[in-house]
This record gives sequence, structure tokens and C-alpha cells, in this order.
Amino acid sequence: MDITLTDVLEFVGTYAFAISGIRLAAGKKFDWFGAFIIGLITAVGGGTIRDMMLGITPFWMENSIYFIETFVAFITVLLFSKYLVSQHSTLFLFDTLGLALFTIVGIEKTRSLGFPLWVAIIMGTITGSAGGVLRDVFINEVPLIFRKEIYAMACVFGGLIYGICMWIGLDEQFTSLISGAGVFLLRYLADAKHISLPTLSDPLAHEKETTNSDSPSGNTPSVS
Repeated sequence: MDITLTDVLEFVGTYAFAISGIRLAAGKKFDWFGAFIIGLITAVGGGTIRDMMLGITPFWMENSIYFIETFVAFITVLLFSKYLVSQHSTLFLFDTLGLALFTIVGIEKTRSLGFPLWVAIIMGTITGSAGGVLRDVFINEVPLIFRKEIYAMACVFGGLIYGICMWIGLDEQFTSLISGAGVFLLRYLADAKHISLPTLSDPLAHEKETTNSDSPSGNTPSVS
């Protein structure tokens, strides 16, 4: 079987995402089976949604390597849990690496089916971020893409870089490398410099808080 660059990116991305999911599950005190399932969902969730939307068989149903990789990631966390569970930087590294690699995988797979670039960017974003959404929902956390943190927008940024590289005629492998680096660097810089998207605020929230603070508590004093 010929192994393509997309296959390599998918293998590495699967391992990285599985590590991030299992690491978070360990922090939540999940049992071994639960941690494995969280790692697997993180690793294959985005690609599964992508493939279903594109009308093809989900990739993990055609090759057991993704289950094996998740198991290897699980063993890795067991052996090095002291370093992987206790430090935020390790989660960020593996999660960001998976995000970058899976974004490119999603774009390239979608393009190979003949879809236009804008569809490929959407599918790349889903591939990169949807697994993390499912992971966060299963461990009862607010998904990263719904917070201020730059996450899904990093995938879109990488997709735009991919389109620019295609437009100027760069080599496909070089295009993938630059685009993946763009996703990784944007998320890294956003985290390091505390850059985030503006939040949508309720214009009446302050007024409601003021009204509640000024209104009587509703408790009538007792008469002795």
C-alpha cells in the first residue's frame, strides 16, 4: 500500500489528538476505558464528521491503525503521566499539533474529491476542531471554539494560507507545510500574547446587575 503525505499527517495528527484527549480524561479522573474512549473520540471525531458530510466511508473504518495509535497514546500517558497530566504546556503542544495536521488533512482530502477551496477550508476546520469539541462535551467542559481562545479561526487561517500558496503555484508538499505551520504559529502566538476574539456581550447585562443590586432583597425584617 502506498503511503501518501496525507496519510502521514493523519497518523501523526491522530496520535497527537489522542494524547490530548487522554491527558484531559486523566485530569478528570476517568477510568482506563473512559480515557481510551475520550482519546479515540478526540482523534477520529472531526474526520468522521467530515467524511459523513462528504458522503464517504469514515476513514477509521478502513484501517485499524487509528485504534492502535490511540492505544499507543494511552500507554504513553500511563508511562509518562507525571509529565503529561500535570503540565498545561504538554496538552497545548499536542492539541495544537493535532489541530494543524488535521486541518491540512481535511483540506487535502476534500480537494481530492473535487470540491472547491472554500468547501475544503470548511472541511479542514471541521476536521481540526470538531474532535476537540466532542472531547470537551464528553468531559463536561465548554468547547474551546466557543470561548475567546483562538482555535477554529486558526484552522481558517491555515486554509487561507493554503489557498494563497495554491494561487501562486507552490509545490503541494511545501503548501501543506506552510499551511500547517500557519495554524500552529497563530494558535501559539495567540496563547503567548493573550490574543483572543471579542466576546459577544449582553448590552442590558450591566443594567440588570445595577437594578438587582439597587432593589431590596425582598426579605421583610422580623418584628419582635
